[in-house]
Amino acid sequence: MIAHSKPSIAEADVARVAAVVRSGQLAQGPEVAGLERDLATRLHVDAAAVVSSGTAALELALRALHVGAGHEVLIPTYVCDALHHAVTRCGARPVLVDADPVTLSLSAKDAEARVTARTGAVIVPHAFGLAVDLAPFVALGVPVIEDCAQALGADVDGRPAGAAGALAVCSFYATKMIAAGEGGAVVGPAALVARVREARDYDEREPLAPRMNAKLTDMQAALARSQLARLDAFVARRRAIAARYRERLAHGECRVPGDAGRRHVYHRFVVGLERDPAGVQAALAARGVAARRPVFRPAHRALGLEGYPEAERLWSTALSIPCYPALADTEVDQVADALLAAVRR
Repeated sequence: MIAHSKPSIAEADVARVAAVVRSGQLAQGPEVAGLERDLATRLHVDAAAVVSSGTAALELALRALHVGAGHEVLIPTYVCDALHHAVTRCGARPVLVDADPVTLSLSAKDAEARVTARTGAVIVPHAFGLAVDLAPFVALGVPVIEDCAQALGADVDGRPAGAAGALAVCSFYATKMIAAGEGGAVVGPAALVARVREARDYDEREPLAPRMNAKLTDMQAALARSQLARLDAFVARRRAIAARYRERLAHGECRVPGDAGRRHVYHRFVVGLERDPAGVQAALAARGVAARRPVFRPAHRALGLEGYPEAERLWSTALSIPCYPALADTEVDQVADALLAAVRR
C-alpha cells in the first residue's frame, strides 16, 4: 500500500535526536532555543516561541492577542477541527466562513460579510500548502493569524508565508512539512511572542494566573531543526511530484492544482472529481493506494449549520492523493494510473 502521507526521516535526524538523549537534557532546553532562532530567521520575523502542538500554538496566539470571552473569531468551515477547538478554549465564539474555490482557504468576501463589532481576529490557513494573499483579510481591520501548518517554505511576493499577519502559527506534526511527531510554534513581533513564551510554562511564574504546560521537548526540537535544514529539498521534491501528477493527469477526468510557482509547496495534492470521493478512495485502496478527503468533514456539518455551499462542494468532490518527498517517481506513476482507472470506472 502506498501511504497517503509519510515523514522523511534520515539518519542525520536519528543521530540528532540520539545526541539529545545521550546528553540527558530531554525537556525544553538549548535545542528548543535553537529551533526558535532557526524559525525566526527562516520566516523573516522578529521571534518565535516553540510549543507542544499546532493546536496549542493557535490557542496561545489568540490569547497573546487578548482574544477571549465576548469575542468572535472568523475561521474557515472547510478545515480541521483544531481551529474550532483553539477558539472555544479561549472562551471566544468561532464564526464559520465559507471556502474560496481557488485557494480552498476561507472566502474573503464571505469573511467580510461576517465581521461584526465583536470580531477579535481572523485565522487564515494557507490550505494544503498554497499561500494566500492576506491583503483582503488585513483590510477587515482585525488581527490576522496566519495558519502555516501546511505551508512552511511557501512564498508570497517574495515574503515567506507567516511573515505578513499579526502572528503566525506552525505545526510539526508527523505529516507536516517538517515532522517532529508533535509540536508547533507561534512567530511574529517580539512583544507578542514574549506573551506566548510566558504562557506556555505553568511553573515558577508570578502572579498565579491561568497558564498552560505547552512546552516542547529538546528531543522533538532537535528532530524539527534537522528537518528544517532540509526544508528546501523537501519543497523541491513536492513540487516535482506535483508537476509529474499534472502531466500524468492532464487528460484525465479530474481537476488538478495549477502551477502556482513559489506560492505552493503541495503539502497536499488535492484533485477535484465529478463523483463521490468515497467511491474513488475505495477503488484506489483496492489498487494499493491510500487517499483521503482533504478535510474529514466541514465544521458546519458537525454543528448542523447550513449556508456554506462552496465548502459543501469541496467536501463532495475533493480527494487528496499521496504527495511527499519519500514518494518515488514509480510510485507517483502508480498513483496516477490508479486514479485514472478509478475515475473511469
